[in-house]
Amino acid sequence: MATAALLTAVVLTAGLACAEAVTVQEPAVTESPHELLVRHLERQGIEDARVLEAMRAVPRHEFVPESVRAYAYEDRPLPIGLQQTISQPYIVALMTELLACAPGDRVLEIGTGSGYQAAVLAEIGCEVFTIEILAELGARAAKTLERLGYDGIHTRVGDGYQGWPEEAPFDGVIVTAAPESIPEALVRQLAIGGRMVIPVGPTGGVQELLLLRKLEDGNIDEQAVIPVRFVPMVPR
Repeated sequence: MATAALLTAVVLTAGLACAEAVTVQEPAVTESPHELLVRHLERQGIEDARVLEAMRAVPRHEFVPESVRAYAYEDRPLPIGLQQTISQPYIVALMTELLACAPGDRVLEIGTGSGYQAAVLAEIGCEVFTIEILAELGARAAKTLERLGYDGIHTRVGDGYQGWPEEAPFDGVIVTAAPESIPEALVRQLAIGGRMVIPVGPTGGVQELLLLRKLEDGNIDEQAVIPVRFVPMVPR
């Protein structure tokens, strides 16, 4: 009986060894470029879950020329033609986080560019009014946004210094080109309690990214965030 039991144990042990030997290990799941970018943004300090989800959802490669699409999910600015660039994802995420807009908020964007920043805001649920001074760029961005189904974005070609007075006031204003001083028209069009995120400084030099808050008494609270470099904001 003892011998039989020992033989049984040996057979069972051999069977388990065989089962372990033929077990196929599941292949590692490769993260998508979107996900890798979001992980990078988290490490850089972006915390707002809605912003991270919007950055994950928007296909950045759709907003850049074919010649640079291989770099679309790297954290760097890319040329989009007409001496303009699409901002690096970290700056887009940071400015969106600073704006702190909520679903249903009305946001004025100055400098449509490729349309990428507007798409990120729309993913959060904002109604976006965006102005581009370069007609060719504005038309291209409008076409891209329409093709991708962003129907909550209103586009216009015009002078960003003047804002969009007939649609004011806005819960948020975001400026993606740098004036040398804060345009008064944009301050007037900001609602009480609203926020403006804007780079300000000299053309070709280092500018300061500012966060402005419009207080109950109409005064502006101004906070410097980080040094940046943006293309200049030019009047029409």
